Amino acid sequence: MTDFNDPSHAHLRRDFVGYGATPPNPRWPGNARVALNIVVNYEEGSEQSFEDGDNKTETGLTEGGAGGFEGRDLASESMYEYGSRVGIWRVLRILRERDMTATVFATALALERNPAVATAIRDAGYDVCSHGRRWVRAQDFTEEKEREEIALAYASISRSIGTPPIGWYCRYAPTVNTRRLLVEHGGFAYDSDAYNDELPYWTKVRGKSHLVVPYSLANNDGKFSRGAMATADDFLAYLKDSFDMLYEEGETAPKMMSVGLHLRLIGHPGRAIGLARFLDYVATKQGVWICRRADIVEHWKKHHPAAHPA
Repeated sequence: MTDFNDPSHAHLRRDFVGYGATPPNPRWPGNARVALNIVVNYEEGSEQSFEDGDNKTETGLTEGGAGGFEGRDLASESMYEYGSRVGIWRVLRILRERDMTATVFATALALERNPAVATAIRDAGYDVCSHGRRWVRAQDFTEEKEREEIALAYASISRSIGTPPIGWYCRYAPTVNTRRLLVEHGGFAYDSDAYNDELPYWTKVRGKSHLVVPYSLANNDGKFSRGAMATADDFLAYLKDSFDMLYEEGETAPKMMSVGLHLRLIGHPGRAIGLARFLDYVATKQGVWICRRADIVEHWKKHHPAAHPA
């Protein structure tokens, strides 16, 4: 049981106030109204599978698979393979043709199993945020196992990409140990295991300042797998409305917008065209900083440093 009165666990206390009614002006480059970060989740090949000894086929964020039986689900396996074989290349092409950058939330094993993707990420100049060694739930780990998984993921991604990941993002949710273990590791400048703001913020973990760059499951193609979206127009409308609201507010209170993509979902033609149309719409607007998460981190550290860094 976590003792929340223990000062070492202060970073786990819930904060319902945040920046309040007067958030800081982030002073984005060029006085941009919105900092837009496209996040490409590259997970395919790291999910639970019979081949990897899990005695289970992962069906998360797919079209649904066959279901209703015990044993290996070859349909779901094939859907994951689509993301790695086809979807990734379509999304990379869409970004490349528009000269737009992105951040990749990559699992280490997925990169190991498709070196061509690792090369493409490196050549495009995208930054990598570690999404774990595998796309599994951290809640199933002991503290020692989670510490080991963090170190293994960091080392593997460093080998695959040629540079280490500077951020961390768990599958769905961190454990009560995750942020402390990341700070203990020492190789991570931030984590994105939060959904509670539209600006980065500093937290203190055992006396050390640690940056949180919140993510979004709202501006996210995961809604296709949950039935909340069905068409490219659904995706486009939601992203456009989110962007328009932030752009309007950004005249006086600029914010950050994260858009989450999964290759086995958004990579299909009938969905990818919605992404393309959204990016084309954004390109018509002045005052938008399309950036990597690494760029946001460096900007925040420079213009909004921790008040009392360790």
